[in-house]
Formats: sequence, C-alpha cells, structure tokens
Amino acid sequence: MKILLIEDDGALAEALAGALRDADLLVERAGSGAAADFLVRTERYDAVILDLGLPDGDGTQWLAQWREDGFDLPVLVLTARERWSDKAAGFSAGADDYVTKPFETAEVLFRLRALVRRSHGHAHPVLSCGALSYDTHVGSVTLAGRPITLTAQESRLLAYLMHAAPRIVSRTELAEHVYDRDHEPDSNVIDVQISRLRKKLGSQRIATLRGQGYRMVDDTPS
Repeated sequence: MKILLIEDDGALAEALAGALRDADLLVERAGSGAAADFLVRTERYDAVILDLGLPDGDGTQWLAQWREDGFDLPVLVLTARERWSDKAAGFSAGADDYVTKPFETAEVLFRLRALVRRSHGHAHPVLSCGALSYDTHVGSVTLAGRPITLTAQESRLLAYLMHAAPRIVSRTELAEHVYDRDHEPDSNVIDVQISRLRKKLGSQRIATLRGQGYRMVDDTPS
C-alpha cells in the first residue's frame, strides 16, 4: 500500500514515515500543500495522512479542493488542532478520520489500515481468500492457520491483491500502488515477485489473466 504523508515538521515526518515503513507500507512525503497537490494529481495513493498547519495554506483548503476535483482517496487528518470546530472543519472538507497530536503511532497505523480496507469494501480486519488470510491490523499472513513469512515487497504485493480481490489488478496498477515512483519495476520484476509468492502460497492462488493482470483465487471447495 502506498501512503502520502503531508507534514511540514521534518523530524515528525521522518519518524512517522519510518514507523509506517517498518509496518511494510510504502510512504512518500510532501512538506507543503503545493508539493502534495502535485503528487495527488500525478501519482496514485491508497491513503493520505494530512497535517492541517501547512506553510502554504490550511490543509482543509487543499483537501476541499481535491474533493471538489473528484479525488476520493481516504484521508486521515493528523494535527495538533483538537477543538471540535477544527474537527468539524476537517470532516466538512472531506476527511475520513481525524487524529490529534501528540498521538500513538500504533493508533495511526490501525486507523490508516482500516481506512484503506474500507475503501476497498472490506469491513472485517482479516481478509480471506480460501485458506489464505491476511490480517490488516498487524500485516500478518497465514495459510490454513500456518504463518507465512514474506519479504516487505512480497507483503505489499499480496496485501494489494488481497484488498482488491476478486477484482483483476493490472501490472500498471500494481506498479502505481506497490512500488516507489522512483523505482517503478518493469513487467519482469513483477512476474518474478508473483512467482515467489506462488512458491510460498501455492501456484493456484494467484491467477494470471493474459493481457489483463492478476487476481486472487478462492480455493474453497464448492
């Protein structure tokens, strides 16, 4: 999952981005509304963490403009403003959730994962596809109850496919949501990583649809 973190406090942004990356999330940063606006309009993100006190305008103004222009990605406001009027303004601008500083990183991670999950239409925190389960709260994977160890990149790839299931996911979509924009992979890299996932999960659980992309397969007996 690719997250855009919009925060002008460099130390705070670095610490939070590091914690999110440790949780196998892909994080890109912006320190101003203008920089964030460019990224929102040119890149694809699964969620945004937005500070309201930006150096070039209030975060609610940038958010309201994105909503007006049709950008419906989940937005978690993370700010020191704790008055009800500030919260109301954030939600009115289009925020999906609101957390005040100081905050617990674990809470931000839980809320962020819940936003991403619900944006894909999943209410339950554990996503299942036959015997394969992905716990969105902690990012763990089990197969028939047995823990599966994945690399960070494999975890991001599987998480996106599980969130999207049963929809077909194109190579382009995977490249946009699972890989850093400065290191976008060619199709062979994606093929190799899909192959590694199949070796760990079973070859039948990720189907390749020629010319279309990949899809998770529910192996539950009918």
